[in-house]
Amino acid sequence: MDLGKKIRDLRNSYNLSQEELANRVDLTKGYISQLENNLTSPSLASLSEILTVLGTSLKEFFSDESDEKIVYKKEDYITKHEDGYSLTWLVNNAQKNEMEPIIVSIEPHCKTSEDNPHEGEEFGYVLDGEVVVCYDNRKIRLKKGETFYFTTNKVHYLYNPKDKVSKVIWISSPPNF
Repeated sequence: MDLGKKIRDLRNSYNLSQEELANRVDLTKGYISQLENNLTSPSLASLSEILTVLGTSLKEFFSDESDEKIVYKKEDYITKHEDGYSLTWLVNNAQKNEMEPIIVSIEPHCKTSEDNPHEGEEFGYVLDGEVVVCYDNRKIRLKKGETFYFTTNKVHYLYNPKDKVSKVIWISSPPNF
């Protein structure tokens, strides 16, 4: 079995760059490149983490049979902490799907990074707290239980104006995070 090629093919099928995969598993882009070119062998822990991000397991990866996963539990979630906010992927292999659901937790008086215009649509539901949806030159305040929906052809991000953490379910189509 060509381990590197199989990982590369799996990563490409989810439209992830080597850098995006490396960021999600806290490895370097160079290491992912070496792995895909069979210049290094991963530890079992590293391979397992890479495969989790790519929506599969060691058993599935080394098996010829595959069953589509339809239920995701808390232990399947992947969280990445950024400056002032965190992203939790609720479906760890969403890159192969039409939608990518995440939970965004924004610290008080912080914002997500600005997302430049790209193809697609995004939907959000405020789970807790308040957020300001910054969409192009518009700023719209939303409270718990309110939603937003927009095409992604303008710069957009979320800001938390309050003194407590805000949480939003954010769904992108196609996957973008």
